[in-house]
Amino acid sequence: MEERRQTRVGRVISNKMDKTVVVAVELTKRHPLYRRTIRRLRKFKAHDEANAAQIGDLVRIVETRPLSKEKRWRVAEILQQGVQL
Repeated sequence: MEERRQTRVGRVISNKMDKTVVVAVELTKRHPLYRRTIRRLRKFKAHDEANAAQIGDLVRIVETRPLSKEKRWRVAEILQQGVQL
């Protein structure tokens, strides 16, 4: 059996921790009654082995085994370099 891992794409909002980044993923869905698009922001802690991701980068994260109390994702690739403010 082939195991499928979830992937998400989001922006790095914090890289202050060692080998860990916080990624904000925007989820959109339609309201069941009013049919208006609702945007929700969800934050994930992801493992970044090389400390390569910087604030503002667009990254793809992949579900993985629990690495710590809150880390269940890892950075698969950096899709786009962000702009430092």
